[in-house]
Amino acid sequence: MCQSEGPGPRLGLNSPDPLVREAFLMAHDYIDYVTSGGADGSMGTAPSACTAALRHAGDELLTRFPIFFRRWPRVFQDVTENTACPTLVSILDEHFFAPVPGGRRRDLAWSAVLSVYVLAGQMALHCHEKDMVEVLSQLKECVGAYVERVICPEIRDKGGWSGFVSRFGEKQGLEGQVKKVCCWTLLALSISILTYCLWKRTT
Repeated sequence: MCQSEGPGPRLGLNSPDPLVREAFLMAHDYIDYVTSGGADGSMGTAPSACTAALRHAGDELLTRFPIFFRRWPRVFQDVTENTACPTLVSILDEHFFAPVPGGRRRDLAWSAVLSVYVLAGQMALHCHEKDMVEVLSQLKECVGAYVERVICPEIRDKGGWSGFVSRFGEKQGLEGQVKKVCCWTLLALSISILTYCLWKRTT
């Protein structure tokens, strides 16, 4: 499980900070959503505008980039109950939020934030299909904690999660937005992660 950074326990869904609560709610809802069958399941109405946008954006990505999603089982094939969360965090740090020269992180892109949750969903789906269901609760907390630590500070001064909803909400012309914003990001990510995994196996 991901370990907390800083003093005191993480409050997650019970955090007094609405920005953090939403981050954890998105992690919990999306992992439940994908492991219950996604749009074909029986999850019911999304509990917030952000979770609704995340569900819809994830479904759009699955429809538009099926090759991208078919590659993840190969990347996750050696994942175990003990390595699921560390592997996920390692991939996120390596490919989404790696520091740039000078010690700073790259400017926040909503496509990268979306990819964090989508990748977590694919990891959760893999664990679910491999009967590692006990890992799912760990992944929810792991992703929520990661977003709290890495993303929430970046978006606090940018209107919070409203930018995510305006970018990926169903009524905001998501089809064109996802194609334009995420296409090259996701394709480049696929190539870089597969290359990284192959390199790790040879070392």
